[in-house]
Order: sequence, then structure tokens, then C-alpha cells
Amino acid sequence: MKFLAIENEKEGLTSEDFKPFLEKEAKKVWELQQKGLIREIYFNDQRNAVIILECKNSDEAKIILNSLPLAKNKLISFELMALLPYSGFVRLFK
Repeated sequence: MKFLAIENEKEGLTSEDFKPFLEKEAKKVWELQQKGLIREIYFNDQRNAVIILECKNSDEAKIILNSLPLAKNKLISFELMALLPYSGFVRLFK
């Protein structure tokens, strides 16, 4: 099942708060991408991560996201939503 996760940074933090964890974050994202759990990752125009995950369920997606060093250290959290297949094409074949 596919999930969309959008990162939210905790308020009041500076770039210095993130620095000690950024290399570990990149390594963990790479590891998860190589396992096929993170399918795509981007930054949006506000520099927040936007991640497409492939997981069994939302509980697994939450575990994966919470394994990221920035999340573990309470610097970020995620908005998580399931992505369901588009069923609108059925209207074309009545």
C-alpha cells in the first residue's frame, strides 16, 4: 500500500538544531530506499520532505518514519495519508 508523508518541522528550531543529525538522516533514508520502503523523496517549496512509502499498513509507515533520526530526536513529525488507486476511470466504460 502506498502512503504519502509530509514532514513538519517543530517550531522554534534553527538549522543548527538539525546539523548533528543530517548525515545520519541521509544514511537512514538511503537504507530505507534500498529496501523499497521509501519509493520517492522530495523537498517541497518550503523545504519540507515529501515521501512516498510502500508499506503493509499505516502502522508500518509510522514505524518507518519514526525510525528517521530527525523524528527520533523530536525535530520533525509527519502528516501521513494513504494513497488509494484512482477509480474514476470506470466512468469511461459504462
